[in-house]
Amino acid sequence: MGSPVILPREAHAISQQEIDSDALKVLYRLQKFNYLAYLVGGSVRDLLLGRRPKDFDIGTSAHPYQIKKLFRNCWIIGRRFRLAHVRFGTKTIEVATFRRQIKTEVSKQVGESTANTKIAPLGDPLIRRDNTFGNPKEDAFRRDFTINALFYNVADRSVIDYTNGLNDLEARIIRSIGDPNERFQEDPVRMTRAVAMAARLGFTIDLPIERAISKHRSEIARSAPPRLLEELYKILRTGYSEKTFKMLAERRLLEPIAPTLQRATNSNLWQSLKLLDTYRKRFVDTPETLTNALLLASLLLPLGHTIKTLTSMTSLGKVPSPKQPLSLGILPIARRDVERLRQILIMQHKLIDTNISTRASQALIHKKQFREAVTWLEISGEHPELVERWRKLLKKPGSGKKKYFRKNRKRRQQSTATLRRKR
Repeated sequence: MGSPVILPREAHAISQQEIDSDALKVLYRLQKFNYLAYLVGGSVRDLLLGRRPKDFDIGTSAHPYQIKKLFRNCWIIGRRFRLAHVRFGTKTIEVATFRRQIKTEVSKQVGESTANTKIAPLGDPLIRRDNTFGNPKEDAFRRDFTINALFYNVADRSVIDYTNGLNDLEARIIRSIGDPNERFQEDPVRMTRAVAMAARLGFTIDLPIERAISKHRSEIARSAPPRLLEELYKILRTGYSEKTFKMLAERRLLEPIAPTLQRATNSNLWQSLKLLDTYRKRFVDTPETLTNALLLASLLLPLGHTIKTLTSMTSLGKVPSPKQPLSLGILPIARRDVERLRQILIMQHKLIDTNISTRASQALIHKKQFREAVTWLEISGEHPELVERWRKLLKKPGSGKKKYFRKNRKRRQQSTATLRRKR
C-alpha cells in the first residue's frame, strides 16, 4: 500500500453543485469538529463518469456515537456494520466510520477496537462482523472493487485513489481489490455486485473475477437469503435488469439462489424484464409505485404464476398458516408482497374495462393498490390510452381521497339519522 494518487480540483470534473446539499452539510459539520470526512464509494465513481449517483455515502474518522452527538437527526443502525443514518425528511445520508480488514489468525492480537467484533471460526472466511475501525487507506483496501474505493475530499475538492481505481475507471473494467477468490469467500454477494455493476455501467469484468465466480458461485447460497433478495430488488430497480439477469444466468449465479429462475431464462422472462427496464428509464429516480410487489410480478408471472396460484400461496384456509415465509428458491418473499401483487392483478380486468361505470371507477381509484395497478398496466404497454384515461381521472377535482371519504361519511350520517327517525 503506497501513497495515494490525488487528483486536485482542476484535474477532474466533479462539481459540488452535483453533490446532494444535505450530504455537503454532513461533510462540512464533521470537518468543523476536526474529523476526516470524505464522500466515498459509488457516488464518487458515478460523479467521475458523469452519472447521477443514487446515494451519497460518507466515510469518516468519527466513531458512530461521536457522529450521533453531532446530529440530532441521527440513528445508529446495523448488526454486521455499525452505521450512522442522518435523516433529512425522507432522505437518509449514510455515514460510516473508516474500517480495516481483520484476519482471523490475528484477531486475538487486536485491541479494544475489536471488542465487539465477532470472528468467524477458523477455516470459515465468511465475514459476519466488521466493526474494526481504521484509517482511510485501510478502509479503501477493505472495499470490494477498485472503482468503488475512490474518495472525494470536500476540504480541498480533490479525489483520492489508493487502489488504482482511476485507471480502471478510465479502462472501464471491474477489478477486485485483492484476490477475488478470497474476497468472494468473505462475502459471496460481491459476485452478483460485480456482474450488476458491469451490466449497469457497460464495463468488462476482469478475468480473475470471472474465474473466481466460476469456482465459487455455489458459495452465494451461504449468504443471508433476505440480503440476496434485497440485492435482486436493487437490480430490478436499476433499469438494467434484463442485461444483468442474462449475465447472471450465463455465469450460473442464479442456480444456487433460485433454480427456477436459472431454468426460466427464456423469452418470456427477458421480455418481462425489458418492459420493466423501459418503464424505469423514463424516470431520473425510482418511482414510488415501483414497489416490491410489482418487481415480483416481473419475475413470478414469466414463471407461470397466475392469480389462482398466488391465491393458493397466500390463502390461510382453515388451518393456521406456517410461519415460514413464501419463497423463490432460497429467497424468502414477504406474504404481504404476494398478497399485494394478487390484488394488483385482480384489478387489471377492471382497469381495461371500457364500460366501467363512474361509480365503479371512483371506487377503484380509492383502493390501496390503485396506483400500483395502473403502473403495472403502464409497464405492460398494451393499453396506453387506458393508462392515460385513469391518470386524467385521478387528477380530476373531486377524485381525492378526502373528498371521497367526506362524501361517504355524510351519507353514513344521513343513513344513521334516517334510521333513528324510523325508530
